[in-house]
Amino acid sequence: MKPILDLNAFDVAATANLDARLASSVRRRSGLFGAASVLFYDHPLEFVRAEGCWLYDAAGNAHLDAYNNVPCVGHCHPRIVEAAARQLAAINVNTRYLHPAILDYAERLLATLPPALGNVAFTCTGSESNDLALRLAAQFTGGAGIIVTESAYHGNTAAVTAISPASFKRGGPPAHVRVIDAPRADSPDGSAVAAALASQVTAAIDDLGRAGIRCGALIVDTIFSSDGVYADPPGFLRAAVEAVHRAGGLFIADEVQAGFGRTGSTFWGFARHGVVPDIVTMGKPMGNGHPMGAVVTRPEILEAFCATVGYFNTFAGTPAAAAAGLSVLDVIEQEGLMANTHAVGGHLLAGLRELGLRHPVIREVRGAGLYIGVELTPRSDALATRVINGLRARRVLIGAAGRDGNVLKIRPPLCFSAVHADTLIAALDATLSALAP
Repeated sequence: MKPILDLNAFDVAATANLDARLASSVRRRSGLFGAASVLFYDHPLEFVRAEGCWLYDAAGNAHLDAYNNVPCVGHCHPRIVEAAARQLAAINVNTRYLHPAILDYAERLLATLPPALGNVAFTCTGSESNDLALRLAAQFTGGAGIIVTESAYHGNTAAVTAISPASFKRGGPPAHVRVIDAPRADSPDGSAVAAALASQVTAAIDDLGRAGIRCGALIVDTIFSSDGVYADPPGFLRAAVEAVHRAGGLFIADEVQAGFGRTGSTFWGFARHGVVPDIVTMGKPMGNGHPMGAVVTRPEILEAFCATVGYFNTFAGTPAAAAAGLSVLDVIEQEGLMANTHAVGGHLLAGLRELGLRHPVIREVRGAGLYIGVELTPRSDALATRVINGLRARRVLIGAAGRDGNVLKIRPPLCFSAVHADTLIAALDATLSALAP
């Protein structure tokens, strides 16, 4: 399994193939960022502005963005830009001072979640959110054991890298982590998915016990994005959550990818499965580009943690963050983006599946709303890379995911239209036709 950032990374050895100006910029970046410098595509892109579903390069060419889920309601949405800028021009201080916008946002956010989840702690990133969630779970349960799926990615602090198999180039997760398979459908109607997932969770709990490690939590990204996008059948998570609860562990729903209406039918990915998490983590899309994250949990879980160490984050939950977050919620509601996601996502799924009838290289199309995975065969990341770069040449941007790196990952802004979807489908059709033997 390739690390997720390597699935479509630019090879710095190919700098000689670039024009002089771009090559100079790449070399400059590599010198400044060193081994941590990662660029996408076999020909790196330099963008200078964005709007809605479009990114514009330095030459003025428009690229359809079906990749970046951070600007969830569209790049540079004017309402969000204006709200954050207005607040920054007035005051932006930490949460040890009272400010109405912070309270208004907390109330609006919590109103979208089950009533039992009554407290929120703000962070700056999804990584911070998942790091804090692990600490909450360990303190509340007394268990250090964590169960994750095989290609999961939950962030980049030390604690969450340890539970992110997709990040490892060598070796693997440490002794307190148990890795289970992604919830693949092994029958035409997917009826065995729930039982298989629950069975693996139970086996992982037992294995932790044999090692003298108590289970603290099961954490999943509720669209299983890095695993290759697994959304159906709705409800398959329930039995696994029940299994971890029986063992005294908690269920952490990582909603960085699936939250904020991304699946179309529900505001949160876990809601498609009819479960109530003990902890919900979120990040990226909360502020449509403004760095925001949050952990929502039951009051007794947060109280147990704060009785021991407490929590404060200087840059989290500021008035400017709250202004951006409130605007995101307003835009989703007032522009009907969940209904749009449901309708356009269905249109896109149908179009991609029709494409699969004409291109045998497409093994399966799956997903919910505007989070879709197109699995290619043979199971090779090299094939997916060729397709992604073929789309990039046609100015359509997507990513890759999955254990074998062979799943095309499609996650456009929620303002994606049927016209945008048709553009993507046509570009993929042309790319696959060009690659056919």
